[in-house]
Amino acid sequence: MWLQIITITTIIVIVFIKWRLTYWKRKGVPYLEDTEFFFGNFRKIMQAKTSFSEGYLDFYNQFKRKGVKHGGIYSMLEPMYIPIDLNLIKHIMLKDFQYFFGHGFYYDKSELLSMHLFNLEGDAWKELRSKLTPAFSSGKIKTMQDIFFTKCTILEKVIGKYSDNNKPAPFKDILSRFTIDIIGNVAFGIECNSLEDSDCQFRFYGMKALQVNFFNFFITGIVPWSILRKIEFQQGASDVRDFFCKMVKETVKCREDNNIVRKDFLQIMLDLKKESSNKSLTIEEITAQCFIFFIGGFETSSTAMTCALFELAQNLEIQEKLRQEIDSVLEKYNGEMSFDAIVEMSYLDKIVLETLRKYPPLGSIPRRCTKDYKIPDSNVIIDKGTMVWIPVWGIHKDPDYYPNPEIFDPENFSEERKSKRPEFTYLPFGEGPKMCIGLRLGMLQTKIGLITVIRKYKLTLNEKTELPMKIAKSVLLTLEGDVYLNAVRV
Repeated sequence: MWLQIITITTIIVIVFIKWRLTYWKRKGVPYLEDTEFFFGNFRKIMQAKTSFSEGYLDFYNQFKRKGVKHGGIYSMLEPMYIPIDLNLIKHIMLKDFQYFFGHGFYYDKSELLSMHLFNLEGDAWKELRSKLTPAFSSGKIKTMQDIFFTKCTILEKVIGKYSDNNKPAPFKDILSRFTIDIIGNVAFGIECNSLEDSDCQFRFYGMKALQVNFFNFFITGIVPWSILRKIEFQQGASDVRDFFCKMVKETVKCREDNNIVRKDFLQIMLDLKKESSNKSLTIEEITAQCFIFFIGGFETSSTAMTCALFELAQNLEIQEKLRQEIDSVLEKYNGEMSFDAIVEMSYLDKIVLETLRKYPPLGSIPRRCTKDYKIPDSNVIIDKGTMVWIPVWGIHKDPDYYPNPEIFDPENFSEERKSKRPEFTYLPFGEGPKMCIGLRLGMLQTKIGLITVIRKYKLTLNEKTELPMKIAKSVLLTLEGDVYLNAVRV
């Protein structure tokens, strides 16, 4: 009896899995032939044999070779949709945004740190976005510039120790601590001092928050969110949540009790909290936004700086041209770095843009279909709930848009070349209404770090750096291992 039940159940499960893996075929959407039982197309990613970014780059290249406008893959049994055609991507990210206004990541009030701008959808997202947008204006960011500049002196000092002792500097580690110090100060008003104390708690919990729990990731992808919310499912680590909640609560109390006012992101939100209008913020909203601002800011900017310096160390002519621009512009400002001076550095801007082309923070950008959507000029319907992944890294490495895409070439962002490229071929910060709200701040932080290093040191690649550089097995596009550079004072 039991043997028959087990046999029948096994057959039903196998039939269901095989039927599920014909989803895209039944939809009439091109799909990859190497779909595996149970794993779908994600075995290498799930087994940490390749990173998310490299996986989606490979998916893009396979569909591009087929000459199709879109394609379907499977994350285990879950169908995922990948648009290849730029016009289709424009529809998803901009024209038909109302069908794709979520990133598809789980959030719930019971898990406070998940209730941030990146996760929220619908009216909750619209309301919060409208509240926060003023905080990221050029004018507001300019008021915070002194916080950025004070950390540059310490960064220069740390690199100088390696230079004076003729030792290669581990720039990935140094710049990670540099951005933690800046973002911790700007977001929380806290002096992290991780540049001088590598055991800083902010760094520990920031790195831990970025670790991917594949089991939780899988659960939130297959179990209805209504069920997860009823049981108050917790996706993040409790100690990470406790640390950031305590930090914000104590800082806010200290400021309110002592009438302390600072020029930082937290202060802007506290000012909104005091308002009686519908734009006022709750302490819970402030905590969640500080968390995502910190997590999203320190790793992405430090990686951008690290990758830029890695490329400059191998392209000395580009490095020298940048140094000459920095010296020339700063001479007009009495040698002092300032917001206005940085804006004048057009070649620096090209270098940062090119770095983000080769190393975008997210190799693919998620969107969740929130209601059935008919693909333009086709009979294909994308079902509500389907995850859509915009293949950013694939587009950035496509020779149809960027000839010799593996070559680091800042002139890819000359006005002439930009004018010849189609729309939606450059997406490091996303596009449309969901475009990264903190892009100005991220760009400023990255540029300040590069100016600090390049104006004082000539960089070359050290043999301790393993080549070719490998991409870490992470959701974000980051480098595996450190980048060791020789830094000689100029």
